[in-house]
This record gives sequence, C-alpha cells and structure tokens, in this order.
Amino acid sequence: MKLFIFDVDGTLVDSQHHIHGAMTHAFEAVGLPPLPLSQVLQIVGLSLPVAIARLVPEADAATQDRLVAEYKNAFNVARLREPAPLYPGARDCLDALAGRDDWVLAVATGKSRRGLDAMIEAHGLQGMFASLQTADGHPSKPHPSMVLAALDETGAVAADAVMIGDTSFDIEMGRAAGVTAYGVDWGYHDSAALRGAGAQDVAQDFAGLTRQLQGWAA
Repeated sequence: MKLFIFDVDGTLVDSQHHIHGAMTHAFEAVGLPPLPLSQVLQIVGLSLPVAIARLVPEADAATQDRLVAEYKNAFNVARLREPAPLYPGARDCLDALAGRDDWVLAVATGKSRRGLDAMIEAHGLQGMFASLQTADGHPSKPHPSMVLAALDETGAVAADAVMIGDTSFDIEMGRAAGVTAYGVDWGYHDSAALRGAGAQDVAQDFAGLTRQLQGWAA
C-alpha cells in the first residue's frame, strides 16, 4: 500500500483571497493595521493561534485570542458565500491516485475539522480520503503528529508514504515523520524554500505532480 497525504490550502485549494480577507477583517476589528498579502501567506499552514502569534508577537494574549476569533468568523462567512476553488487539475490528480485499490489518500491540514469538512462537501470529495488530520487535534505544523496519525489510521509505513504540500511547514512535517515529501510551486512558499526544507522535487502543475507521484509509487 502507498499513502499520499495532501495539504489543503495552497495545495489543493486556492484560498489565498479568503485567508487574506479574513485576516484583514480580524486586524481591523482589533484596531491594528492590516498586513500585506505576501506577509499573510507566509504563515499559511500553521495552526491559527501559532500563525497569529507569529504575525503579531508583540500583541498580548487577549488581543491574539480576539484575532483568532475574528478571523474564524470572517473566514466562515467568506467560505459560505463562495467556497475557495480547487486548483486546475487537482481533481484529476486525486482521481488518478484514488483509482488503485492499493493507493490510499489522506489529508493533513492546518484547517479546522469544520473547515475541512466544508471544503470536502463543497467540492464533492466525500470518500476520497481515508484519513483526515486537522489542526483541532494536533500540534501545529511542522510537528509530525498529523502525518504520524495518518500512518497509524491507515496502517501505512513511513517508507511507503509521501507528503504533498506548498509550504516549508508541510515539507518539514513530512520529513520529521520519516516520509518522502514533494512540493508544489503554485502555493504560498517558493520552490527554493521547499527544496531547502527537504522536498524530493517540486511540481509546476498537477499533471507533473501526478507523474512524479506515480513514479515514486511504482
């Protein structure tokens, strides 16, 4: 059996506008100047409290807690209004990998379980993933907890598993768990950062990623 573990935001789903819009709302709600998109995207993949603390380390705990709450509310409003789209080719890649009985798919994401369930429903991906690991029950990436839990739940071994993501946090998480990691360059960290974190390779589109993963699993 081979296990393919996917990140969500910036890898499968183009959620940058939802993320930046929600972060802008949160900062304005607590009286702080909003941050540029480029700065916000650097923390995508971390669990929300960790991301907020990294963006505004000088803010007190109460302010950081309010930022978390305001962000969650604004993001939920945005996704209900219009779900973030899958990247072109994402569904074809998932379908190609899911087409074999001995290949299993999983998710490891900094999203909440509520947010992940909403994304899966919005895009008709019910039943696609054998393991759903979210920020609700784990330390933030790059801690390997989510990958280790996916291995445990599916019965896969690290040597037969691969982590796919768009940030150095994804790659570092996968490597810390002892699995191979592949990067994608259409997300929020650049190719140099992904390779520096230990990515086996970095795909430029989903067609290329599908070929890379099929080659790895062969």
